[in-house]
Amino acid sequence: MTAPTTKRAWKLQEFVAHGANVNCLALGHKTGRVMVTGGDDRKVNLWTVGKPNCIMSLSGHTSPVEAVRFGNAEEMVVAGSMSGALKLWDLEQAKIIRTLTGHKANIRCLDFHPYGDFVASGSLDTNVKLWDIRRKGCIFTYKGHSNGVNCLRFSPDGRWVASASEDMTVKIWDLAAGKLLVDLKQHSGAVNSIEFHPSEYLLASGSSDRSIRFWELEKFQCVDCTDYDNNAIRSVVFHPDGACIFGGSTELLKVYGWEPSRCFDSVNMSWGKVADMAIAQTQLIGASINQTTVSTFVLDLTRVAPLGQVPSTPLPLSSSGRKNFTPDRPSTTSTKQQIPSSTGSIQLERRMSRKPAEEPEEPGSILDDATEDNSSVADVKDLKEYEEVFKPNHKLALSPPRKMDPFPAPKEDDVSVANQMKSLAPFQPAVGSTKPSGSETYRGESRIPPQYRAPSLPPQQPAAPYQPPAAPHQSYQTPSNKPAGLDPADFMPPQQPSTMAIGDYDALGQMSKGHNSMSALLAARNKNLQIVRAMWSSGNVRTALESAIQMQDNSVIVDVLNVLNDKPLDWNLDVIDLLILPIYKLLISRYEV
Repeated sequence: MTAPTTKRAWKLQEFVAHGANVNCLALGHKTGRVMVTGGDDRKVNLWTVGKPNCIMSLSGHTSPVEAVRFGNAEEMVVAGSMSGALKLWDLEQAKIIRTLTGHKANIRCLDFHPYGDFVASGSLDTNVKLWDIRRKGCIFTYKGHSNGVNCLRFSPDGRWVASASEDMTVKIWDLAAGKLLVDLKQHSGAVNSIEFHPSEYLLASGSSDRSIRFWELEKFQCVDCTDYDNNAIRSVVFHPDGACIFGGSTELLKVYGWEPSRCFDSVNMSWGKVADMAIAQTQLIGASINQTTVSTFVLDLTRVAPLGQVPSTPLPLSSSGRKNFTPDRPSTTSTKQQIPSSTGSIQLERRMSRKPAEEPEEPGSILDDATEDNSSVADVKDLKEYEEVFKPNHKLALSPPRKMDPFPAPKEDDVSVANQMKSLAPFQPAVGSTKPSGSETYRGESRIPPQYRAPSLPPQQPAAPYQPPAAPHQSYQTPSNKPAGLDPADFMPPQQPSTMAIGDYDALGQMSKGHNSMSALLAARNKNLQIVRAMWSSGNVRTALESAIQMQDNSVIVDVLNVLNDKPLDWNLDVIDLLILPIYKLLISRYEV
């Protein structure tokens, strides 16, 4: 059987998403084909995955946007900002629905209730808030974390909300009772991502301790843990049929099973700061953030174990006889106001319909509609794409849904789509221009990292043009090297003392290659320094340093350290905390100052 000629994982695109740093990103989990981003420019931008043009830009926030989330049917978007305000948008009508305030610090995460009438928000103020979309107010505040909340997820039946925090814990809250149900504490690092199993009473949590833990939700205990990855787990998502879970770190995507814990497959993605993942038919879509740019990646699930195994039979979900989530009512196609039909939902509705005593009405937490309309604007950038993506309900109800074909995989030797759009990407050396690591580092080249060194000129052979005729012949007289019946001098270039061994044109060509490589390297370095300088000049030194570190360019770190050495008053504990690890990596690297 011949090996596949196409890639099983590839970068789909890379583009500039905002005029300032991108802080947050979310994919639509219904189709996996829409994406929303929020940035320091205080805008919320919407995109079609695979296309670099913005569909619609939502403005109105007065501070950087730090959390975004699509509604369950991808017809609504909620965005949270650094000031603690939430804005809820109707994408079909291209207008704002609500502006809600109440958090005292940055909003870090958001999620829609499966029935659509409620939104949960987690903040740097350590609180989780539950909001009623219709009543324009906060219903309840869940307090208990000791550090910022990184991720929120409602359970499939809508009865619980789970929160993951920097304090290394996962907490599950009972919505109807309005209290903490359980506190899960076995992680040894910040918990970055959590996900409920689509059907079983099981919760997965990915942490900076480089592991994924599986929590059984009947007895609320950890039933399994993966082996430690090389990097922090940034995002987790279950396959829709629940057969496996995908864990994304900085470099790798791994496919795990549990009970017993096993790694089915590992794929080198090199996507960096992966922010979200979604399953779209037979492909996994991932999206990552790097300063002002967003990159999307595709993984062909038909070529990933265990999903691509033959015969293609579903794996047993669990051998434990674990009970399943039973939704209180059938899932709906819209996150807009629906009517509960079951006892559990009615009980939840009754509790939500009144403010708890410990949750007083917050002054100024609701903006009137006139204020919302004046301060918040939806700017449709691509009308045709907007009509096709966000207004399908205006078409005939019996018309078939838009067919979404999988993204075509590039050939193994083809240049990916992203490389055709890399005018905005950092400089990458040409394939084959890097030198192998090891002993081939020379003193004259050690100031430049090996991957950026210009190709050297081929070694000349001065012995032939400049030494007496007998000299080359003598060097081949050893019995072990001289072939029988052959004179090595016959294969040497003719002796022309007045002519170079390599032509002037070839020599200039070789020097030009080195010059072009160095010019591109310096241009990329200058671009990175300009980005850091712009942030530094605006007074946000911490953000500037974080950006410099994320560039993963030793030369930029050295330049920043030189500036700080000239400004000793800029050193403080925050700066030291940020730079201590890059300085250590610099000291053990081959980069010479």
